[in-house]
Parts: sequence; C-alpha cells; structure tokens
Amino acid sequence: MDDFTVYDDSFDACLQHLNKVLERCRTKNLVLNYEKCHFMVTEGIVLGHVVSEKGIQVDQAKIDVIAKLSHPTNQKEIRGFLGHAGFYRRFIKDFAKIAQPLTRLLQNEVEFDFNDECKEAFKLLKEKLITAPIIRSPDWNYPFEIMCDASDLAVGAVLGQKINGKNYVIFYVSKTINQAQRNYDTTEKEMLAVVYSFKKFRPYLLGSQVIVFTDHAAITYLLVKKESKPRLIRWVLLLHEFNWEVRDKKGTENRVADHLSRVTQGEDEEEIPDAFLKKHLYLITRHPQLISWAHHMAQLDQVDTSEGVMKNNVEPWFADLANYLVTGKLPCSSDATRAQKLKLKSEAKYYFWDDPYLWKVGADQVIRRCIPE
Repeated sequence: MDDFTVYDDSFDACLQHLNKVLERCRTKNLVLNYEKCHFMVTEGIVLGHVVSEKGIQVDQAKIDVIAKLSHPTNQKEIRGFLGHAGFYRRFIKDFAKIAQPLTRLLQNEVEFDFNDECKEAFKLLKEKLITAPIIRSPDWNYPFEIMCDASDLAVGAVLGQKINGKNYVIFYVSKTINQAQRNYDTTEKEMLAVVYSFKKFRPYLLGSQVIVFTDHAAITYLLVKKESKPRLIRWVLLLHEFNWEVRDKKGTENRVADHLSRVTQGEDEEEIPDAFLKKHLYLITRHPQLISWAHHMAQLDQVDTSEGVMKNNVEPWFADLANYLVTGKLPCSSDATRAQKLKLKSEAKYYFWDDPYLWKVGADQVIRRCIPE
C-alpha cells in the first residue's frame, strides 16, 4: 500500500473514520511513517490535484509550462500559440474575438508590434488554457491520451482524455533536451518525448489503457521491428510495463504538443533520463506469462570494451560471445576448436552488445538481457 486519505464533511466524523483506519492498520500490522503523516489538514495534494473544501483544483506544477509562458516574439511563435489554444476553442467563449489582436499580427505586410492589447489577449487565453473546463481531474473509466512532440531544443507533451467527444487536459509538460540528446536523429528525439511522457505521467498510466499520438509515423513500427538501434530497443523495453498503443497524427493536428516542444526551460534543471532505473528492471509480457528480469548482475563491468577481455577472473557463459561482439575477434584460446569458433560466429547474429549489457533476441522476438547464471 502506498498511501491513503481519510476525509469527511465534519471534524467528528473524520475522527471516527480515522480511528477505524488506524485500528485496521494495527490489526493488519501495517506500519505508518509518522514524518509522512498529516492530520486534520484543510487542503492537500491527492493524486496530483489540490483537494479542499472548494473542491478539486489543479496543482500548479501541472500548468507551470503555460502559466510561465513568455510573450511571443515573432509570427511563428504566435502561430504556434494560437494553434495550441485553438485546439480547445470549443471551451473558450468568444475565442475569435479574444484572439483578434494576435491574429492581426499574422497578416502580410503588418508590422510586428506586440502592444498592450496583444499582451492582454495573450494573458487571457493563457488563463483559459489552465482553468476549467479545459483542465480537469482524470476519469479512470476512460483511456488516457498523450500528445507528444519533439523539436531540436525541447520535448513537449500533454496528458488528456477524450470524454463524450471532447478533449480535456490533465497535465502539461515541456522539457529542454541536453546537447547529447540534440544530436539524436529525428526518430530518437520523437521516441525520447514518448519515454519522458511515460515517466512524467507514470502514476496515471500504470494499469490504464494509453493512446499515444505522434506526428512521426516511424514510432508505430518500432514495437514490431526486429532490428534497430540499441537505444531505441532499450526504450521499447522500458515501456513494456504499460498498456499502450501508438497512433499517427498529422503535425497540423498535433498543435498542442508541437507548441510545447518549442517551449524551452531553464538549463539548470534535471536532464531527461533515458535509461533503465538502476534499482530494478520492469516486467515484460511473454504470451500469458510474466518474465522477471534478474538484476543481481546490475553492473556488468567484467567486460573491458577497450581490450575485449573479461576481468576479475569472472567468466560467465557468454564471455567469448561478448568479447567477439566488442572486438570482432574470435577467441584465440588453444582449447577452442574450429567448429566451436564457427558455432560462436553463427550464434552471434542473435545477440548484440549495448554497453554494459549483452542482449539476445529470442525466437519469440522478445529481447532479454543475458546474466552470468
């Protein structure tokens, strides 16, 4: 059990419910961390939303990307913002009237002058985007939808749901990518946006049906592609714990994520992680069974990739195979026969080395990490 909330409309009723919960914890030998317990609060964050006597309100962290959005400085930025706001225009009364000062700047041969009238229109549209009915709490009876996109500077995504044919927002995110990630090709950047989205929205998405909309059609084929870059394969494995599908969406229809992917954040912020967690690996599905990946060999540093030899006198069964993949040289041991060398060379096509791990593509097309035992 992670956490729970006890509440009621009156103080006395809340005490009675709290007493029942604590008694149940005592009966079932559940231990509570006192430092994380908060009693008799009138406001708190539950599942990412601020809950109080006023009802359910949005946590500021979910809308900071839009709330802190700076004024557009050119026509391209105005076009991106209006495309984002226009996606939810059915919720914004008199949208065309409000946005008129901004749309006027998009006309040909009009001098770009972001005056007070434009600033007021920009501010009002921002407020509309981060208030109800556009922003709302999740409804667990409907699938979640992620619209994500990547640019050369940042990745952006929005978590939402479509209920009765209307799109609602739950969470806005945007993140600046580092210099190494800027060197990724287009497919890797788009997939990085997907990975970041799932990490950010993980509490909502685990155990739920998820639909990912992207304007990069190549991602649709990564889930069934047998051969790809090790980084992309690793990301696909990372997302196997989620029930998700990818749907292609034209860039002209993906205005929200496209706009967020061009909103850069501070350079001193935490970088986007794009690897497995150090403490554990996730589960993957193989037919009706679940295969748990062992992690007792989490730091496979016995392979010296510079020299292609095993260190510390530790020689797991795949020592020769790993060294061959790293160096391209067959084992030179006098005990190795010609037939053994040919067999090793033949088996190597089913394996690939992604430092510091050795991976195998099984007959069922499931990629597994090799361990010494």
